[in-house]
Amino acid sequence: MRNLKRLTWGALLAFGLVSCQSYKKVPYLQDTAFVNKTEQRVRQTGVKVMPKDLLTIAVSCSTPELAAPFNLVHSDRDSRIERKTTGQETASSALQQYLVDNQGNINFPVLGEIHVGGLTKPEIENLIIDKLKVYLKEAPLVTVRIVNYRISVLGEVAKPGSFVVSNEKINLLEALAMAGDLTIYGMRDNVKLIRTGLDHKQEIITFDLNKAETVFSPYYQLQQNDIVYVTPNKTKAKNSDVGTSTGLWFSGISILASLANILVVLLNL
Repeated sequence: MRNLKRLTWGALLAFGLVSCQSYKKVPYLQDTAFVNKTEQRVRQTGVKVMPKDLLTIAVSCSTPELAAPFNLVHSDRDSRIERKTTGQETASSALQQYLVDNQGNINFPVLGEIHVGGLTKPEIENLIIDKLKVYLKEAPLVTVRIVNYRISVLGEVAKPGSFVVSNEKINLLEALAMAGDLTIYGMRDNVKLIRTGLDHKQEIITFDLNKAETVFSPYYQLQQNDIVYVTPNKTKAKNSDVGTSTGLWFSGISILASLANILVVLLNL
C-alpha cells in the first residue's frame, strides 16, 4: 500500500513538472529584458510592388482639367447612386485599377508602359511625376495605392483565412491576431512564413514566438501575399489518427484510473 502511495505522489509530481515545462512553451516573446537592452534595430523598408498587384494611381494638380487624361475612371454599377440637386442620377466613378504583369509593368494613360515591379510606392510616385513634367507645367501630386494587399493565415489558428490589409502594413503578431490567435494545438516555436519573391522563388522561414528576438527578424514585417502557417503539435496529430469512439474509451479509462487513485489515497489517510 505504501508503494502505491509513493507511485501516486510520484505521478502527481511528474505531472506538475511536465505542466511547468509545457507552460514555458506558451507565452509569446519571452526574455523581453534582454531584447530591450539590445541596440539592434530593424530597418524599415517600404512595401515593394509585386507582379499581380492591383494599383490605383491618382494624379492631381491645381487645374483638374489638365490632370484628367491621367486619371482613368470606370463606372461602378454596384456602387451607390448619387442624386444631384437637379433630380438626375449618375453612377459614382472609381479610379481605374492597373494590374502589374509578370514582367512588373503597367500600361498608364498617355505615358504608356511603365516598369514598377520591385519599386516602393514613393519611388513609383516620383517616377510618374518625373515623366509628367513633359505634359504639365507644374509638379503634380501622385498617389499610389495597392488595392489587393492581403495575407493568409492557415493551420492551428481560431479563424484561418485570407485578410485584406487596408493600411498596407502588418506584422506577424498582428496577422495572427486577425486570425483569432493560435489554438492550444498550435506550436509557438514552429510558425512558418511562406513568401514568394520578385524572382518568383519561394522562401520558407520558421519563427519561434517564444523568443522576443523574433521582432528583430527582417521577415517580422509581412508583405502582400505572404502565407503564415501554424504547425500543429503532436497531440493534435495523434488525435487526428484516433477515432471519436476510441478517444471516448481512453477518456473514460483515464477518469476511472484517476478516481481509483483518489479513493486509495483517501482510504489510507
